Amino acid sequence: MKVAIVGATGAVGREMVAVLEEREFPVTELLLFASERSEGERISFRGKSVSVRRLEKPSQLAGVPLALFSAGAETSRELSPALVAQGTSVVDNSSAFRMVPEIPLVVPEVNPHHLPDRGPCLIANPNCATIILLVAVRPLLELAPLERIVVTTFQSVSGTGREAMDELATQVAQILNGEADNIVPRVYAPHQIAFNCLPRIDAFLPDGSTKEEEKMVRESRKMLEMPDLSVSATCVRVPVMVGHSESVNLAFSAPVSPEAVRETLSGAPGVLVWDDPAHDLYPVPRSVAGRDEVLVGRIRQDPSVPHGINLWLCGDNLRKGAATNAVQIAEILLEKGALR
Repeated sequence: MKVAIVGATGAVGREMVAVLEEREFPVTELLLFASERSEGERISFRGKSVSVRRLEKPSQLAGVPLALFSAGAETSRELSPALVAQGTSVVDNSSAFRMVPEIPLVVPEVNPHHLPDRGPCLIANPNCATIILLVAVRPLLELAPLERIVVTTFQSVSGTGREAMDELATQVAQILNGEADNIVPRVYAPHQIAFNCLPRIDAFLPDGSTKEEEKMVRESRKMLEMPDLSVSATCVRVPVMVGHSESVNLAFSAPVSPEAVRETLSGAPGVLVWDDPAHDLYPVPRSVAGRDEVLVGRIRQDPSVPHGINLWLCGDNLRKGAATNAVQIAEILLEKGALR
């Protein structure tokens, strides 16, 4: 099967290439596209060097059954509907279509039943922090009705992209070399990200929240099919290269024990329970880099509210938070016969 990746030279796009190879997705020809700036770059896939091209019009993907997009919302809005119209199924990693009611927003461990049986189709890949959250939360709905989610995220700079990763590395080097006065923040201006935490991801909204926080609220409600679920999110950018962490507080309508949570999550797809504080076993970002599972630890009762549970989560935002989730969606579409 011909497969195209649009935005192939970005951090997520490169991870998509790697995940397709690792999971042995049946690719007969891989087409890589990016902006004019990246045209001509070469990326390795299954031992061969594939040249990156510039995508200028949908007809360049004629006869391609599947396109994975990670090129930003503007590019997705411009090209994705036309590609679907000409027969290409699109899994889009941007925010462009996530909240369009008729477009499925899918995490395979959460709501695979939202994927269509026929193609071509347009599927939205959720926000990375929402994916990591719901992979851990969805199995717990079997224990008792969920009333509220309060989540604080600690999100790595790779969620912003390669330039942000370079900026963090540069600033750390400047500080350690005694050149802190020479730091000129760009990606996260006006603040430096090195040795700092920034309680802002994306633009501020009139109510004081940010777009990232709004995404987590709205996407969680859509995928869980709980439009009235109370969700409160605070999203923080931290000086970590790869791996998002989340402090999660859940309130249920009936008693739920930490033991029941551990048992349920131990058997949940895409989850690993690392919860042995006596031996310093709990998730940290370094533990999830390069992994597809969401790691869960610090599982404990919250005595401040009725039927409260606290969790600590970590997940690789480039893989399960983006690339792996997109490829898993494609695998299900293929199994259903929706890719031809």
